[in-house]
Amino acid sequence: MAGGLVALLDDVAMIAKLAAASLDDVAGAAGRAGAKAAGVVIDDTAVTPTYVVGLSPERELPIIRKIAIGSLRNKLIFLLPGALLLSAFAPWAITPLLMLGGAYLCFEAAEKIYEALSGHGHAEEVSEITDPKELEDRQVSGAIRTDLILSAEIMAIALGELPDLSIPLQAIALALVGIAITVGVYGAVAIIVKMDDIGLHLVKTGGSAAQGIGRGLVKAMPVLLRALSVIGTAAMVWVGGGIIVHGLETFGLGAIAHTLHDAAEAAGHALPFVHGIVAWVVNALGSAVVGLVVGGIIVFGLHLIPRKH
Repeated sequence: MAGGLVALLDDVAMIAKLAAASLDDVAGAAGRAGAKAAGVVIDDTAVTPTYVVGLSPERELPIIRKIAIGSLRNKLIFLLPGALLLSAFAPWAITPLLMLGGAYLCFEAAEKIYEALSGHGHAEEVSEITDPKELEDRQVSGAIRTDLILSAEIMAIALGELPDLSIPLQAIALALVGIAITVGVYGAVAIIVKMDDIGLHLVKTGGSAAQGIGRGLVKAMPVLLRALSVIGTAAMVWVGGGIIVHGLETFGLGAIAHTLHDAAEAAGHALPFVHGIVAWVVNALGSAVVGLVVGGIIVFGLHLIPRKH
């Protein structure tokens, strides 16, 4: 009896170790996947505040909550099952889909640059809507549609980092990535859009030091929004270009990837005391150039090539 009990306890201990190892694998994989999707996350954080600009301040947080719920629905109900089906039945399709998503990111970034240079954008359409409910519904639905694209890219990138896990563990890791990114992005967005209100509150109710901080927050708000827009655009071309370069290498077209790698290594060796940082920057800049070229070609095709009627 004692021997059987010891054997049972050994089995339980082994199962516990396996479970702990699996949890460690899931946590580690989720962390790597989330880090790999950081560029898209930056863009998501940069894009979302624009959807509440011009709306009533008391509706800002409810609108962000609606968008966050829509984002979770996108990730967990629609995209996660689709990603698992791909992983199980068509893993060969993941890289082409990633490349399509990367091309879309490049296009979005190039489109933003084109609109900034040409002065043509979508702000005029929004300004024509006078009914607050209609404007809010339009902004929320537009944000959720944009989030669907960005979330699809996040989940696809995350899935690409989970090849060695079983389907159930992939599901858990993807769910963790989706929830963590959604909470992080929309929590940050909520703070950003209320930053000027927090500043005004400090100016009205705080002491001299708090008032100084409050005035700084109010002044920093427009600067931060502009900076986020630039950072988001840069992140899109860097991530999108990098995905395309890696995808081409996967299909045996590695000339661009090898050129970027050699250039990054040469730059790193030239500055050995910051080798890793310099190599990363050169590689990221190279990927961004590829992204700008791809996005520019798509924008040129959509906007600048005359169409026959």
